[in-house]
Amino acid sequence: MARLADYFVLVAFGPHPRGSGEGQGQILQRFPEKDWEDNPFPQGIELFCQPSGWQLCPERNPPTFFVAVLTDINSERHYCACLTFWEPVEPTQEAVCTTEDAVEREEEADEGGQVRLLTTTSAQAGQLFAPKTLVLVSRLDHAEVFRNSLGLIYAIHVEGLNVSLENVIGNLLTCTVPLAGGSQRTISLGAGDRQVIQTPLADSLPISRCSVALLFRQLGITNVLSLFCAALTEHKVLFLSRSYQRLADACRGLLALLFPLRYSFTYVPILPAQLLEVLSTPTPFIIGVNAAFQAETQELLDVIVADLDGGTVTVPECVHIPPLPEPLQSQTHNVLSMVLDPELELADLAFPPATTSTPSLKMQDKELRAVFLRLFAQLLQGYRWCLHIVRIHPEPVIRFHKAAFLGQRGLVEDDFLMKVLEGMAFAGFVSERGVPYRPTDLFDELVAHEVARMRADENHPQRVLRHVQELAEQLYKNENPYPAVAMHKVQRPGESSHLRRPPRPFPRLDEGTVQWIVDQAAAKMQGAPPAVKAERRTTVPSGPPMTAILERCSGPHVNSARRLEVVRNCISYVFEGKMLEAKKLLPAVLRALKGRAARRCLAQELHLHVQQNRAVLDHQQFDFVVRMMNCCLQDCTSLDEHGIAAALLPLVTAFCRKLSPGVTQFAYSCVQEHVVWSTPQFWEAMFYGDVQTHIRALYLEPSEDQAPSQEVGEASSQEDQRSALDVASEQRRLWPTLSREKQQELVQKEESTVFSQAIHYANRMSYLLLPLDSSKSRLLRERAGLGDLESASNSLVTNSMAGSMAESYDTESGFEDAETCDVAGAVVRFINRFVDKVCTESGVTSDHLKGLHVMVPDIVQMHIETLEAVHRESKRLPPIQKPKLLRPRLLPGEECVLDGLRVYLLPDGREEGAGGGAGGPALFPAEGAVFLTTYRVIFTGMPTDPLVGEQVVVRSFPVAALTKEKRISVQTPVDQLLQDGLQLRSCTFQLLKMAFDEEVGSDSAELFRKQLHKLRYPPDIRGTFAFTLGSTHTSGRPSRVAKDKGPSLRTLSRNLVKNAKKTMVRQYVTRKKYNPPGWEQRGQPPYEDQEDEISVSEELEPSTLTPSSALKPSDRMTMSSLVERACCRDYQRLGLGTLSSSLSRAKSEAFRISPVNRMYAICRSYPGLLIVPQSIQDNALQRVSRCYRQNRFPVVCWRSGRSKAVLLRSGGLHGKGVVGLFKAQNAPSPGQSQADSSSLEQEKYLQAVVSSMPRYADASGRNTLSGFSSAHMGSHGKRGSVRASGRSGGLGADVGSRLADRDVLSPPQANGAPPDPGFLRPQRAALYIIGDKAQLKGVRPDPLQQWELVPIEVFEARQVKASFKKLLKACVPGCPATDPGPASFLRSLEDSEWLIQIHKLLQISVLVVELLDSGSSVLVSLEDGWDITTQVVSLVQLLSDPFYRTLEGFRLLVEKEWLSFGHRFSHRGAHTLAGQSSGFTPVFLQFLDCVYQVHLQFPMEFEFSQFYLKFLGYHHASRRFRTFLLDSDYERIELGLLYEEKGERRGQLACRSVWEYVERLSKRTPVFYNYMYAPEDTEVLRPYSNVSNLKVWDFYTEETLSEGPPYDWELAQGPPEPPEEERPDGGAPQSRRRVVWPCYDSRPRVQPDAISRLLEELQRLETELGRPPERWKDTWDRVKAAQRLEGRIHGRGTPSSLLVSSVPHHRRSLGVYLQEGPVGSTLSLSLDSDQSSGSTTSSSRQAARRSTSTLYSQFQTAESENRSYEGTLYKKGAFMKPWKARWFVLDKTKHQLRYYDHRVDTQCKGVIDLAEVEAVAPGTPTMGAPKTVDEKAFFDVKTTRRVYNFCAQDVPSAQQWVDRIQSCLSDA
Repeated sequence: MARLADYFVLVAFGPHPRGSGEGQGQILQRFPEKDWEDNPFPQGIELFCQPSGWQLCPERNPPTFFVAVLTDINSERHYCACLTFWEPVEPTQEAVCTTEDAVEREEEADEGGQVRLLTTTSAQAGQLFAPKTLVLVSRLDHAEVFRNSLGLIYAIHVEGLNVSLENVIGNLLTCTVPLAGGSQRTISLGAGDRQVIQTPLADSLPISRCSVALLFRQLGITNVLSLFCAALTEHKVLFLSRSYQRLADACRGLLALLFPLRYSFTYVPILPAQLLEVLSTPTPFIIGVNAAFQAETQELLDVIVADLDGGTVTVPECVHIPPLPEPLQSQTHNVLSMVLDPELELADLAFPPATTSTPSLKMQDKELRAVFLRLFAQLLQGYRWCLHIVRIHPEPVIRFHKAAFLGQRGLVEDDFLMKVLEGMAFAGFVSERGVPYRPTDLFDELVAHEVARMRADENHPQRVLRHVQELAEQLYKNENPYPAVAMHKVQRPGESSHLRRPPRPFPRLDEGTVQWIVDQAAAKMQGAPPAVKAERRTTVPSGPPMTAILERCSGPHVNSARRLEVVRNCISYVFEGKMLEAKKLLPAVLRALKGRAARRCLAQELHLHVQQNRAVLDHQQFDFVVRMMNCCLQDCTSLDEHGIAAALLPLVTAFCRKLSPGVTQFAYSCVQEHVVWSTPQFWEAMFYGDVQTHIRALYLEPSEDQAPSQEVGEASSQEDQRSALDVASEQRRLWPTLSREKQQELVQKEESTVFSQAIHYANRMSYLLLPLDSSKSRLLRERAGLGDLESASNSLVTNSMAGSMAESYDTESGFEDAETCDVAGAVVRFINRFVDKVCTESGVTSDHLKGLHVMVPDIVQMHIETLEAVHRESKRLPPIQKPKLLRPRLLPGEECVLDGLRVYLLPDGREEGAGGGAGGPALFPAEGAVFLTTYRVIFTGMPTDPLVGEQVVVRSFPVAALTKEKRISVQTPVDQLLQDGLQLRSCTFQLLKMAFDEEVGSDSAELFRKQLHKLRYPPDIRGTFAFTLGSTHTSGRPSRVAKDKGPSLRTLSRNLVKNAKKTMVRQYVTRKKYNPPGWEQRGQPPYEDQEDEISVSEELEPSTLTPSSALKPSDRMTMSSLVERACCRDYQRLGLGTLSSSLSRAKSEAFRISPVNRMYAICRSYPGLLIVPQSIQDNALQRVSRCYRQNRFPVVCWRSGRSKAVLLRSGGLHGKGVVGLFKAQNAPSPGQSQADSSSLEQEKYLQAVVSSMPRYADASGRNTLSGFSSAHMGSHGKRGSVRASGRSGGLGADVGSRLADRDVLSPPQANGAPPDPGFLRPQRAALYIIGDKAQLKGVRPDPLQQWELVPIEVFEARQVKASFKKLLKACVPGCPATDPGPASFLRSLEDSEWLIQIHKLLQISVLVVELLDSGSSVLVSLEDGWDITTQVVSLVQLLSDPFYRTLEGFRLLVEKEWLSFGHRFSHRGAHTLAGQSSGFTPVFLQFLDCVYQVHLQFPMEFEFSQFYLKFLGYHHASRRFRTFLLDSDYERIELGLLYEEKGERRGQLACRSVWEYVERLSKRTPVFYNYMYAPEDTEVLRPYSNVSNLKVWDFYTEETLSEGPPYDWELAQGPPEPPEEERPDGGAPQSRRRVVWPCYDSRPRVQPDAISRLLEELQRLETELGRPPERWKDTWDRVKAAQRLEGRIHGRGTPSSLLVSSVPHHRRSLGVYLQEGPVGSTLSLSLDSDQSSGSTTSSSRQAARRSTSTLYSQFQTAESENRSYEGTLYKKGAFMKPWKARWFVLDKTKHQLRYYDHRVDTQCKGVIDLAEVEAVAPGTPTMGAPKTVDEKAFFDVKTTRRVYNFCAQDVPSAQQWVDRIQSCLSDA
């Protein structure tokens, strides 16, 4: 029983002592006057009565009531029920209030202070009212009873009832009520009243009345859930409302939701205004404040504010409230919405029920609480399995194993639960509810017995709702045990009674009367027996074991039984000594150990091999076991939530190996590098787990305690044994019955158990925290858990230093290693802190604790001494044998600069090598060495995965191709140590991501970097491999080249320019025969006086050089070398003239070859001989060249054989060029300057180009294309699309806008193909100048001009460079993508914009082709004329002229347009130190990519293969050949490179020219040849250019790890494998099958196409026969010729027509995408009909046919011998199918009857094998058979499978078919 009310207080308004505007509360009277012993009078009541402050009021307010809560120092809550009413102020009081404070208040008003009551108003209003409050203080929460009781007192006073107030108050203070148990009590205060008080059934469940339901109504579900999570995770929560009662209810409701956790922080439902500074307290709180003070709460930055009146919750930005873990969050949300809005489920029903009964607010309140009760049961399900009972007597000490709980629930990552478990509320929950023997309540039942039901109901909302309602019923019954009896009879004051003036103020009560009543009652109580609260205590049920809250499969490591089997097998192999077997399984085991189950399995298996706590292993076994343990532990977090470290802890002290007599090394010394060992929480959990096991054993009978479980987190051992909690519960029940002595004995036993475990753990911790080599603090660095280890972690020393220090200390001399002390001290401090904590919590006596502190340093010191011996002996163990270094194969002349440095090649972002999406083995990481040679960086090694170990991995790239090098820090794959690494990226699409082995010192790694840098960027071009090849390379020689280079080059160029200036008026060149210097001089520069490079004759000629003047015979000879250059050979082929006749040729020729630049005086970057219009004098060219950038004036580079239009190229225009010419055309100035004359020369020049074209030669210059109709033009050339009729219009604008990607006039075609030439207007300009849009801005071409400007937007070189960088990263990523798969690759490919640039180039080129084909000439005048211009003109020529699509022609094209016309290969390739900053810009590679795209679309138009393009792409950057070095012919002449190919001495030397190399290689192998080459002579190609039509070039993505890049042919062709039949070991022939791995093997080598295979076979046979093998090309040409001949003999037309007819046209012209490889070659075989190798006799043809019989099904030929008989037959379909006419072919050769849809169909629809035919018999017509046919024309063929029904067209043909089939059968 307890008092209903402790104190009754009367508080009234009193003036403020300092005379401020507000008053203050004064306690007028309190009863009883002296404090109760058990409950002192609470302080500060006067503040809480009027939370907004004591103020006078101008009118009488109605009485108010609310309950404030005060918390005392012992965390006891006092409920203060306050009833406030207003009384008129007495005159004296008013006077005091108004006069004294007037001044002060006015000052306040001046200052802007808010004054609530001014003197004037009070004076006018006359009457003021002061508040007075009746307060009832109680420890019980019966708000309704308090409201009624205070209401009764007020009613007696107001209504003037004839009842003594003293009696009523005395009765109220002496009334006692039961605390709990569901009883009810009727009380009366002696005023004719009656109240029934019901006590709750269980006092542990909170009483909420309607507060929870109100809270949800005010704030809504999401907001309340936020507040719920905030309160649980210890955030500050502030409620605002204008109503105090609402504030109190909201706080009460929130607390009710937190059950079963108790809120243990500041809890003030109603905070008085004077105490608002409490809100800035640093601790969490739940506080309610009147909304009037909202402004004061604005600046609180970390407080969550819930506005009850506005229904909002404001969370500050800096506060993160973790949400409930899914799926609980969404499930709770759904159930809450079902409870709050039952009609939600019915809202969509077509026929909703008539009425739905809505539950009362009280019932809804209980349902909402039930939802949260279920939530807690789901969250904390199985919590009792993680309780550690550390002590049972004298009081239970219980700890919660948080990590195990989170791990087994699968919520380790969950922020919410982690914070809840760490919070104070949960700590209270464990100490209160962890007790095994106590009264239980609803929550205990729910968490123990209902979890399975909740899981089953998850997906059934109605069942969930039913469960919620059942729980709500119980909660409701707890609050209202007797719902029927609620009869209150209390007198209430009348309506508006507060407005009537009461007869008098509230009277002063007689203290004596009240005290007497209280004393009487107290005397009575003393006589009565004490009321003992009868508690029903029981063992708390544990419920089912834990399950994960959400069954997640743990990614790729879901442990199948197979994986666990592998772990078990490996361990059994280790202990059986089968080391090779174990080694094979080890990688699979290490992969499996990523999964939790496999780690547990490993621990269990290892336990089985420990006898009597010890297992001695040999060295190999020890290494294996340690490696597996380390693998297990490396994924353990510091919490060890899955108990893996806990399971391994006993094992690391059990497994050991003998190092020498008396010295044993335990496994713990090898597994210390894990964060879990330095985590105090881990050790505490382990300690408590072990203590629990031993204490349980203490109380179990010896028979029962067979094997106490060692598993942490599992509080139970076997199912049939009692858990520790059950044992503890039993002991707690028996405790009161034991004698004092027995009790003492048990307490001592428990304490000694704890103490012995503490000693044991001090030892264990020293094992795992002290490093093996105590001279280093290796182990203790970066360990937060070890506390004050700064001193240890700051003194890190490298391995070598540490070793020397350890040896140098004299251990006998008594001087200890300073660091040893440091490490030891740190460990001692760590262990002492641990011991302090666990012993204090476990109740160990202080004496024992002191003893422990003395022991710990001794334990640590002893262990250090033991370790010294172990460390000394372990260093004597033989080192692990490292794999032998594999030396790479080198090219002739390639030399090693740095020998192999041991490295690990790590996997980069490409999946294939690591066994990614394509399957295949994990080739990476590979262990080997990196070599640096004069030419390449090479890695050779073997995969670390032993299952792949036999394969050699080679990855290399030319040093010159290096684009980026960066240092990285990586973990080595084997021992997981952090090592320095290097990542090298090359423009040949290779990436070396290497980690240096620990044996490679940092200086070696640095030397490697420096040497690499030196080779990549030599100071001079002569330092590159192409030059040094053959000369002796010494790594450290001083470079004389750099020193001397300046003067010689300068002198030479000075002489050249000087002489060039002289020759502007006269000149003929004489050239001495050039002798290349000997190789011994090659490294030296030419001397200053060596002027025989180019000598100029000094004789002055009177005449200037005019086109008519002739060269002398001797001069002609000296120019022969220039003439032999590629350009001249090509000009002669194009009919643009030969030099010999050009100077004396008649004016009828339009163009001539001008030697004006032979001294490179006009333009350094142009070739010596140029094609210019016949009418232009050489001296005018100098002036024309000034208008163009780099002096690159327009010259002709190609002429169309058909339309005679010419293609010109030049640099971009200077401002004073054509643009100025157009702008200043109509206003010529009288005195023309130099610039004007240049412009005029330029105009003349362009006019001359126009007039040199035959169709525009007339004066008007405006011929239409006479006789050149669109139809005629359209008939030539291959086009990639159906012709679309373009709109005619102004061409210039049209072309320009289309090139600038704005299709103004003509609609673009869907696939990017150009529109029909019909779009060109009938009147076209004779010349189109394609120039940069930026240059030609604002130019308006005059309509009378004969040329038009086409401004286009082009990308610059820097954009190409940036794009290429991104392309490199996309194709060869440095690390795996976050979301692996094709999408991320395609995304990064798109970001690079590489394909967009390819698209633009192709688009421009195709348009230029169109213009040229339509008869207009084109001048391409972009940037400086050496990048995009070169790309465009080369592509245009390739598309327009079939000659350039041959091997010879393509070489000529590259030599002419790229080399002679000065593409800056050295500058763009950053070949020397000077170019390092500019970086690699792959302009030439981009051109090759464009050629590849065209090749893909037209595979039959190119003589060269795609491999040829890759070969050039690789070697243009490799610097192996001299071809692609330097920036122009001028520079090549300077270095003496240009004509050395003509020298006599090149036979025995390595090839210096890439063309020479290609030529030599082509003689030996058809690798550069395209078998599908079948050109059409007049072919103009128009490829599709849209990005969707482009493919990523496989040069960027493929690699061959077995041999490195295949472009150095000598290296790629490894030694041939012995034929299968004759194995060297003489064993039986092996299987001919071979596994081809992606990215490892070279597919073209392993699986060559059919023709290559046949050619190889031929060569092999010829060699066997002793004949010299014939060249493959001769064989190939002879076979083709024989084929053509045979075709003519048979009268079947020429083979080319045959080819065309046999392939559908569109397939031929659009270029079926036929790759190199078997499929493509098959098609080419069948296209070229039946090519036999060898002679043309029929027998050899048969042989060839047999060899290609595998191709039969892919491509059917119509040869007669395979079609013995054919014709149409009707065939009855299978069951229920109709008759159908088919074309049948009887094939005697294949012994089958085939049928096709129709005669010309090549696709066979079915085959009847004649071997299966049993009989051929006459048939009968069935339903659906042809009506008009005779019955005898039907016949059946019966096979072993089914009967086929046939019908011929008439009887004779049916007979013939039957006979033919019969004869076939008889032949067989």
